[in-house]
Amino acid sequence: MDDDIDFEVLSYSWNSKNPTDRLFIISCFIAAAVGILTIAYTAFQWRRNINLSWMKAVARSKKNPKARHKVPVAPHTWILESVSRAKNLNCCVCFKSISPSQTLGPIVASESFIHRCGICGAVAHLSCSSSAHKDCKCISMIGYEHVMHQWAVRWTDVADQSDETTFCSYCEEPCGGTFLSGSPIWSCLWCQRLVHVDCHSTMSNETGDICDLGPIKRLILSPIYVKELNRNLPGFLISITHGANEIASSVRASIRNQSKKYKHGSEPSVESGNSESIGEIPPESSGDTDQIVNGHHELEEKNNADTNKEVRHQDGDADNKMDKKPSLGRNSSINQRDESDMLGVNQKYELIDITPDARPLLVFINKKSGAQRGDSLRLRLNILLNPVQVFELSSYQGPEWGLYLFRKVPHFRVLVCGGDGTVGWVLNAIEKQNFVSPPPVAILPAGTGNDLARVLSWGGGLGPVERQGGLSTFLNHIEHAAVTILDRWKVSISNPQGKQQLRPPMFMNNYLGIGCDAKVALDIHNLREENPDKFYNQFMNKVLYAREGAKGIMDRTFADFPWQIRVEVDGVEIEVPEDAEGVLVANIGSYMGGVDLWQNEDENYDNFDPQSMHDKILEVVSISGTWHLGKLQVGLSRARRLAQGQSIKIQLFTSFPVQVDGEPWFQKPCTISITHHGQAFMLKRAVEEPLGHAAAIITDVLENAETNNVINASQKRALLQEMALRLS
Repeated sequence: MDDDIDFEVLSYSWNSKNPTDRLFIISCFIAAAVGILTIAYTAFQWRRNINLSWMKAVARSKKNPKARHKVPVAPHTWILESVSRAKNLNCCVCFKSISPSQTLGPIVASESFIHRCGICGAVAHLSCSSSAHKDCKCISMIGYEHVMHQWAVRWTDVADQSDETTFCSYCEEPCGGTFLSGSPIWSCLWCQRLVHVDCHSTMSNETGDICDLGPIKRLILSPIYVKELNRNLPGFLISITHGANEIASSVRASIRNQSKKYKHGSEPSVESGNSESIGEIPPESSGDTDQIVNGHHELEEKNNADTNKEVRHQDGDADNKMDKKPSLGRNSSINQRDESDMLGVNQKYELIDITPDARPLLVFINKKSGAQRGDSLRLRLNILLNPVQVFELSSYQGPEWGLYLFRKVPHFRVLVCGGDGTVGWVLNAIEKQNFVSPPPVAILPAGTGNDLARVLSWGGGLGPVERQGGLSTFLNHIEHAAVTILDRWKVSISNPQGKQQLRPPMFMNNYLGIGCDAKVALDIHNLREENPDKFYNQFMNKVLYAREGAKGIMDRTFADFPWQIRVEVDGVEIEVPEDAEGVLVANIGSYMGGVDLWQNEDENYDNFDPQSMHDKILEVVSISGTWHLGKLQVGLSRARRLAQGQSIKIQLFTSFPVQVDGEPWFQKPCTISITHHGQAFMLKRAVEEPLGHAAAIITDVLENAETNNVINASQKRALLQEMALRLS
């Protein structure tokens, strides 16, 4: 009531005023508002000019001969990029904003693109990039006794740094920059530490500007061990040499295949046109991409790889359109010697004199994986690590390139940034190298399901990684991870009589599915082939999976499934339930993005053992349709346990969709045999495990013992296997 009275009094007072007085009051209010906005805009421009002056001061200090340190210079590796991806950044040459000017007319072509360095993240206008200073990260410091700090302006926002790196490494004062004053800031391109320019000279005199590579120094490939190779052969001669080797290898393979056909005295089946197993071909591995450092292959190499693919992909089965694997992975057309010769000729770097205590990380990125984050991951890992140790997988560059570079490193670890298919691809490549001590593999979950990454505690996607501290924290977890064992299984497909092989053997790490679940995976694969643009991130991929699965809820396509399949486990026939529309053979405790098919904590099955990924035993379950799959996903139902065993034999009496680790195809009547193939070393995140830290310490002790010749590689392998069994 009082408020109403006050409002009426104010309204009466305002209406009783002279119109001239009212106009004067309104003008004062407008003038005050304009004044406040002017002051705010001036303050903003003032701070922006201060920041710009800081950058110029840093640039001038780097030009000063007295301030220049004996660090090798390295030019930037420019990549053309849309200007929309470089907002709020400044050109490293003219220091002006990289954003295009706001004009009423159309944006000029030169303003819609910029150059970004794929190694350090610096950006420049197209007209400025040619004048940029050679102050990029120098990936090779061969001949230097120690790694030297490479101080530079932090041109890009780095989201993977800990809070400790926001303080000056010398005076320990904040490096955020105050509003009115402060010192310009340098950032080391190797250890990521910050230092005030005013503090640098004093610190340099005390420490000699020697860099220790920071908290994850054991994972970083030190540049003092990287030697750049100068090839004297001209590009066209290298291309001709590669082409001759490839053609000769293809001819030899064709002769061998023909001799095998005549030897068996029978015509090959329609499905024998494939030269490689489905299990080795991740669908996201197809597609060419521009490379940096390791991936900066010359044009002749791309053309040569494309020619090889045309030779090798003749008459492939129409059901296996995903067979777009890099040419280097095909043993049927390239023997190991020719492959090593080709890799050696194309190698741009060589690793020499690496210390035994180093544990450098070899990184493989598949930018076609479900999350579609390959480009940003590549840049962020290049900033944190040595770009030489980061490889991008493509249709012309497989894991063999990186493994060949690291062939002389006694102990290294592998990080796979991709989905389950990419992990299988890398594990197959590691196995073919016949390492005395195979490197353990960690997984950055960048696929859609990421089932193997889940059981190894690396998470189900990139979201949790970002929320838990970014890549810097993730790399720290890799350094302190424990080595565990993963069973690998050989899948052989022969004719119904079990005599003639219909496909080359493939390898299973996660699971094999037949029936309704494989049909959903096959529908998704076909949709991905027809409309790849729809699969642009992990969330949308799962939405499309759900949509395709919902289509089959009311359609019982596999109503007669139990009578069209026969399952044997260790030589004993297993009865398939009458309501079953699919059978799954599982090696790990995660399926379809986190579903636990076996349910170890379920006490209703006393005659079965708990599931383990390194017990050399497989689990067989059945599912009763697409609706059942949906209930499994949300935890409202469970799969039906059928059997456990070391050898699985499945006979198909009609055509069914089949999938191995998410790689689907349509299979005609056949006999599928699954036997134990071997075991691979994997890295398991130890932070949340009760015995995780103990396992990580034991792993490090065993590696040091092998380095000091206390034990040999076979003894270390046996001890690691025993540790994995005891601590699981």
